[in-house]
Amino acid sequence: MRLIAIIFLLLFIAAGVVFGALNADLASFDLGFAQLSLPKGGAMLSAVLLGWILGGVTAWLGTSLGHRRRRRRERKVESTTTA
Repeated sequence: MRLIAIIFLLLFIAAGVVFGALNADLASFDLGFAQLSLPKGGAMLSAVLLGWILGGVTAWLGTSLGHRRRRRRERKVESTTTA
């Protein structure tokens, strides 16, 4: 199973390298407070990485807050049953 995952990872890396090489021209971005000129491949990679990081943080916060709420409820139930 690990070998299949490594093969898929290498295929996606190769596809990303090809995509970046074929789209090497610059794209300009105006962010309101700054202007950037990045290669299209770099801009796409940055957008994917930013989305991956924000999605991971959102998922982590969602699960950790849910666990915290459940632990508080369990402690509250334990304190009422022991008293």
